[in-house]
Amino acid sequence: MVNIEKWKVILILAICALGVLYAAPNAFDRETVRSWNEDLPGWLPTRQVNLGLDLQGGSHLLLRVEWQAVAEERLQALADSLPREFREADIGYTGRGVVDEAVAFTLRNPDDYERAREIINELDESVSVTLAEDGRVVAALTEDAYTEIRNNAVNQSIEIVRRRIDELGTTEPIIQRQGANRILVQVPGLEDPQRVKDLLGRTARLTFHMLDETASVQAALQGDVPPGSMLLPSSETGPQGEPEQHYVVRRRISVSGEHLTDAQATFQQGQPVVSFTFDTVGGRRFGDVTAENVGRFLSIVLDGEVISAPRINSPILGGRGIIEGGFTVQTANDLALLLRAGALPAELVVLEERTVGPGLGADSIEAGQIAAAIGFVLVVVFMALIYGRFGLMADLALVFNLALLLAVLSILQATLTLPGIAGIVLTLGMAVDANVLIFERIREEQRNGRSPISAIDAGYSRALTTIIDSNITTLIAAVLLFFLGAGPIKGFAVTLSIGILTSMFTAFMVTRLMVVTWLWRTRPKTVPI
Repeated sequence: MVNIEKWKVILILAICALGVLYAAPNAFDRETVRSWNEDLPGWLPTRQVNLGLDLQGGSHLLLRVEWQAVAEERLQALADSLPREFREADIGYTGRGVVDEAVAFTLRNPDDYERAREIINELDESVSVTLAEDGRVVAALTEDAYTEIRNNAVNQSIEIVRRRIDELGTTEPIIQRQGANRILVQVPGLEDPQRVKDLLGRTARLTFHMLDETASVQAALQGDVPPGSMLLPSSETGPQGEPEQHYVVRRRISVSGEHLTDAQATFQQGQPVVSFTFDTVGGRRFGDVTAENVGRFLSIVLDGEVISAPRINSPILGGRGIIEGGFTVQTANDLALLLRAGALPAELVVLEERTVGPGLGADSIEAGQIAAAIGFVLVVVFMALIYGRFGLMADLALVFNLALLLAVLSILQATLTLPGIAGIVLTLGMAVDANVLIFERIREEQRNGRSPISAIDAGYSRALTTIIDSNITTLIAAVLLFFLGAGPIKGFAVTLSIGILTSMFTAFMVTRLMVVTWLWRTRPKTVPI
């Protein structure tokens, strides 16, 4: 224990130097560090610890994914596919519809059940089909199918939410699943949380439909909507929030927005518009639709509202088009963002909303810094008074421990929260525990008559097992907090876990290197401890 190989000395010094280097950017404000990216070489570290929502302010949203609507759409699609299939198979039925989360209909001839069941399973193999005594057939999704639909809807929603938030240019948003059908969204530093709600609250499903020019809007408002058409409001509203007008559009989708590859806000004749680009399939379909309907009106529908319904003056080829709708610059940018990110598979409902102002975050940082400084000073003074020269060595190792902790947080781009600062303060106290055990052991060995070299060797070797056991038990608790906790608990667990690992390194390696160096240089007759 009192002999350290040269390569270990070099490794310890290199790790400490790298820790200080990677922790250094955290001593400067963020604007200064950003300017370094242009002035300093690329190999120099410029990453800082990310501040959480409670430290720099921002928006916190808890969303629920209405995945049941996806299951209903799937059942409705199955119900809409049955007439053609049954007609080709010459199977008679009555009363087809979606009732009580199942597709139900009555067979004219109960003997057709097996053929009907095979057709249904070919259309959707995850459907369970049963036949009642009265000839009524019920096709319902299985539990496994519901679980798959829910998981797919939540996972896809998380990905779309991440794309939309990333488009805002925010730093390190937290987007994660909570429970079976909830999504936690935290956007630190965002000054306009309402904009996040607006972006996430829209499904952004874009479709193109032909206008039903033979139908009367007034009659449709009275409930007389022609078969194969639907009545939709315009996106523009009046003073009382009512739609300025309504449209009767064909239910059949001429072109779907899923073929969009890009959307950008631009200007046309001085007015903000949104230009869009289709992929090859969508561009060809859009060109065919416009070529076949020159002189007619094409409605552009977003989330069940008609943005605009322009006349097709000529075929639009090349897969490019423009959406006009009385946009402002921001609404045009937001619509382009939504279209680029893609449509949500299901509606998101805001269950919980919290907004933290930057002033409160600044107060939290200041309070955390004061607490950390007081804790650090008290530990330094205590160690110096109790253990003298050896206590000062432990204090110097504590500085390297704090630098390594900040360096690891910066490299991992972990998010530091207020409980995380509490974990750092706790780590400062725990970091000297190992040194206390070692120094007390050295004292005891010296009282038993051992020489300085023998006492120090015994102090490090015999305290090793106790130190490892105590730190591992704490580390296990921190790991469990990380995997079983959420939000602030995770932040506390991260800093505590990293602090335990860095404190063990500084106690066994850094402090021991200083003690051994002092021992071989001075050759003392007694250990001043």
